[in-house]
Amino acid sequence: MSHPIRLKAEKLIHAGDIVGAEKALVSLVDSEGDTALVVVLDDLPAKDLLAILRDFDSSRESVVNLLVTPEQFARAIVLERRYADASHERLRGMLNSVIFRAGSDPGEFLAAIGDIDGGCDVLADYLADRVESVEHFFRTGSFGFFDDGDDSLADLNDEERLDALSDPDSNRPFLSHSEVTDHDWMELAWLLRYQQPELFRDVLLTLRARARADELRRAASDGAPEETPAPEAGPEEESAL
Repeated sequence: MSHPIRLKAEKLIHAGDIVGAEKALVSLVDSEGDTALVVVLDDLPAKDLLAILRDFDSSRESVVNLLVTPEQFARAIVLERRYADASHERLRGMLNSVIFRAGSDPGEFLAAIGDIDGGCDVLADYLADRVESVEHFFRTGSFGFFDDGDDSLADLNDEERLDALSDPDSNRPFLSHSEVTDHDWMELAWLLRYQQPELFRDVLLTLRARARADELRRAASDGAPEETPAPEAGPEEESAL
């Protein structure tokens, strides 16, 4: 049997009262404890959980963000693409506030996202405006375009670098975790590469495939023949009409 608070929250969400739904769920913590809320979140439809997560981030925290489990979060976050938010601003806010929350293990969240269908695309969306930086990080192990890079990567070709991601002896951090702890895209990319290397590879290849598709679309658009304007009718044609 569904918990009454869950039913109330769903009703409020469907009515557009996201704040009211969040308050109803958080009230469980006061009355029944953290575990009760986690159980209810597990029973809450992923689209409804996402509706709440989208309304709160690190600048506007919620107990829901602090208690949602990696599996619950992964099921919800993959639905973000349905909103077709070209800026991905909400996505970045949600990921940063949940994955990097105090006391969490970001690797567990990334693993859960990687294990779910659509997870790779979500992470590619998150890094969509950092493609050049991610490529530079892949090639050099550094984020600064004018910084020193990992000499062990310098002589490798692209395929060898991709293969090296799966080799713990080859895929060693050039930068320490503490050097990239920004609770944002740099730290996430670092964690992907060194804690979830296969997922990092998939995200990188997804970003490349998107870039190639964009180039082909631009080339097709630039190379499209211009429409030739119809010739103006001469005097005899006009009189015939």
